Amino acid sequence: MKRRTTILSLFLGCVIAAGGFAAAGENAEVILKKIDENRVSGNKIILSEMIIHGRRGSRAIRVKSWVQGTEKSFSEYLDPPRERGTKMLKLGDQLWTYYPASDRIILIAGHMLRQSVMGSDLSYEDMMEDPRLQGNHAAAIAGEEELLGRPCRILDLEARKADAAYPRRRLWVDTERFTVLKEELFARSGKLLKTTTVESVRRFGSRWVPDRSRFKDAMKEGQGTEFVVHEIEFDADIPESLFSKAALKK
Repeated sequence: MKRRTTILSLFLGCVIAAGGFAAAGENAEVILKKIDENRVSGNKIILSEMIIHGRRGSRAIRVKSWVQGTEKSFSEYLDPPRERGTKMLKLGDQLWTYYPASDRIILIAGHMLRQSVMGSDLSYEDMMEDPRLQGNHAAAIAGEEELLGRPCRILDLEARKADAAYPRRRLWVDTERFTVLKEELFARSGKLLKTTTVESVRRFGSRWVPDRSRFKDAMKEGQGTEFVVHEIEFDADIPESLFSKAALKK
């Protein structure tokens, strides 16, 4: 199955406030369209931090990422020293990782996609999933609730493809900014698999971005994995040469 996303697609609900919920009416499909329009942007450079809370304590990994639409991304781990120089390249539905300690480039495919990324609550499969909701899911409005002081509509989604990683989803959508403030991912049986909770939202230029989120794998113990966005440069000038396997060893 072809999966298309940016490397940080699960992490950024980037939006421009494009009119209130009233403009979208009560049509769940229109809401999905608004979410997609807000999530998918052009070139951007992101400085972020992933804080992994494990059984033996917590550790933070600082990452710089260059993203081009939904097809291309290049990420480099900056800290801590033991992870420094590790790089990831996504081109379409392929993902490579470079490990400086072994000077090897590894294609992440097959069963490896289900493995944890750096011991976090996220898998490579999560990162490779198609970020677009409309067209990939049937949706229905299930209710409303307030999160972070923001009015939200609750949407229940069902994947249209039988082999989707998460057949069912529940979203809490800010009804003015069309950011997803909470997401629950379920198996077809209804068993909860993962939860994403946005803890704060910050404005970068004209866009509202969840700048602190927490991801929790229901199958794992601990406090989950935090993702913090420190800086974002939108409409950035990124050289095309960066999105190549040759760039992984530079």
